[in-house]
Amino acid sequence: MLKVRSVYQLGSNLRQRQFFTGIARLKRRKTAEEKKSPRIIEYSPKKLQPNNVSNANSAIDIWRHMTVSQLAKTLQRPLDDVQEAMLYVRGADNIEAAAKLEDLKIIQEIAKKLGVKTRVVAAPESTAEDEHKERDVSPRPPAPPELLKPRPPVVTVMGHVDHGKTTLLDSLRGADVAAGEAGGITQHIGAFTVTLESGERVTFLDTPGHAAFSAMRARGAVATDIIVLVVAAEDGVMAQTREVIQLAKEAQVPIIVALNKIDKPEANIEKSKRELAQMGLALEEHGGDVQVIPISALKGTNLQLLAEAVSTQATLMGLKADPTGLVEGIVVESKTDPRRGKLSTAIVSRGTLRKGSVLLSGLSHAKVRGLFDHNGQPMTEAPPGTPVEILGWRELPLAGELILEVESEKKAHAVMKYREHQAQMEKIESSGDEIRKKEEEHQAKYRAEREARRLAGRFRVRGGQRVKQVDPNDGCPRVSVIIKGDVHGSVEALLDVLETYNSNDRCRLDIVHYGVGNVTEGDLELAKAFNAIIYAFSVETPQPKAAKDVTVKSFNVIYHLIDDLKEQLSSQLPSVEVEEQLGEANVLQQFFINEGRKEIPVAGCRCTKGVLKKSQRFRLLRDGEIIYDGALESMRHLKNEVDSIKKDVECGLRLKDTKVLPQAGDTLQCYTTHMESQQTDWDPGF
Repeated sequence: MLKVRSVYQLGSNLRQRQFFTGIARLKRRKTAEEKKSPRIIEYSPKKLQPNNVSNANSAIDIWRHMTVSQLAKTLQRPLDDVQEAMLYVRGADNIEAAAKLEDLKIIQEIAKKLGVKTRVVAAPESTAEDEHKERDVSPRPPAPPELLKPRPPVVTVMGHVDHGKTTLLDSLRGADVAAGEAGGITQHIGAFTVTLESGERVTFLDTPGHAAFSAMRARGAVATDIIVLVVAAEDGVMAQTREVIQLAKEAQVPIIVALNKIDKPEANIEKSKRELAQMGLALEEHGGDVQVIPISALKGTNLQLLAEAVSTQATLMGLKADPTGLVEGIVVESKTDPRRGKLSTAIVSRGTLRKGSVLLSGLSHAKVRGLFDHNGQPMTEAPPGTPVEILGWRELPLAGELILEVESEKKAHAVMKYREHQAQMEKIESSGDEIRKKEEEHQAKYRAEREARRLAGRFRVRGGQRVKQVDPNDGCPRVSVIIKGDVHGSVEALLDVLETYNSNDRCRLDIVHYGVGNVTEGDLELAKAFNAIIYAFSVETPQPKAAKDVTVKSFNVIYHLIDDLKEQLSSQLPSVEVEEQLGEANVLQQFFINEGRKEIPVAGCRCTKGVLKKSQRFRLLRDGEIIYDGALESMRHLKNEVDSIKKDVECGLRLKDTKVLPQAGDTLQCYTTHMESQQTDWDPGF
């Protein structure tokens, strides 16, 4: 505080007054230049404080969705202290270390209870990555040996088409599935449990043998413990037999060969064994470990031997699984039932599946509402190694996908959100190259046009109406299709076949839409909009009245559907002019006739091949070159005008063009043309 004396004059007397002031009041006035300059805020220097005081008053970083353990680490306090403080904060109910704090106000309140100031920042990138990792689920690590229990083996029956796979399974389980299959061939994966005479339970998978279903066979090979390779003794090793052997080697799955149809007179067992040995299978009789059992599925011959071989192989493998904990499995097939909704056939590989379980499979999830066996009977639970039909999927799972159980629907939604994000990022990355390529093409085109305009200089055309850009594919014929199938595997097989189409330059094949389930009103509207044909594979089709103006074709056999599609593609191809040669004549002599004052050349000929017809076209050849191609003016035989000349008959031929002079040694060809429809050259491979 400063004491200041002030002297002032009041009238004729001088008076003195004192008053007190502080340093803050003694401010320097700004100059005129300083007043004109931008305003600058000057802060007084901060006082130096000891380190302990600075740490106590500094703010710590917090962010949304941080966990309790992260908060404790940021506060540099023990986890117990933070959890104790959370007991006095309203809304902080979950004090687990991994619990996420969604509300920033709650985090600030916890820090306030601990006497710390906070500053809100963005979440660190590494933490976001850790969160993403925590959000996804993966199979559990292998179970300890004391938890493992024996489980039934999963046996896949594979082989070439029409070698008797389904008939063999019918004989084993006492059913007649083969009789009800369209075209007599299997077009789906079937999973069911068979109880052998010994009392052992075996899970069988029946796979298609047709060439179009290679993806189904690959899934069957991956999901199996043992492969029973069915080979017809009359045919031996065929194309799909070789494919199955290759799949088994890649998946390292043991093979048992069932030589079927030994009751037929044309069966040749030794020849089939030699062909199998040539494919690299080490047969038992040659010192290997692959059993070959001659059977007759139709007559039931040696089926007991085959069952014993499967049982022995399973015993040697010592198949066990953990029946406790969260469920793991694999989707064998999926379909949409018009009455029950989305269904999937799966094989449980770990844990015990029950009603109410929350499952994830790829980008699909389900809360299990029902479990059914292969006969459609309800099941209360499905232990490991059991095929089961699962009801309750929100979206249809893809065949071959892994099934994992999670604790709650909340966890399932979080995982789904993360997986969808990952799928979107992968799609962006995969399409990045294509986007860059299109951009480069556009830039190259733009540079070429710019250079052309630059070279044109002042003579270039300015303004004017823009030329309408025409799609180069507008003139190309096309066939648009919509594919609907009964199960995911069938749709997948059809799409794989359609991918082999390679004649888009002649006729485009557009797949407008595909899906699993019956033909819906939405499909009909889509078909109308795109003028598409709906191919329904083993599904119900709408009534003809409902499907007005839309072509809906229903098929039960895959190669019948492909044949019809080939006919549709061929019908769109334009007809081509085809030339048909009728006859041929040699020019023996050239002579002239007078017609008024003109001399007109005439070719004296002999017909050497076929028939010459006056009404058709003629071609004059000289040393392989075409001299004339056109019509005749006159055809005469012995001075008589005729319409046709047969073989070995001489005649005189007068061309319409009198400037063309036929010479001895020339050849005249008589031909006709007609329009003929084209056939597509697409070969789907079967």
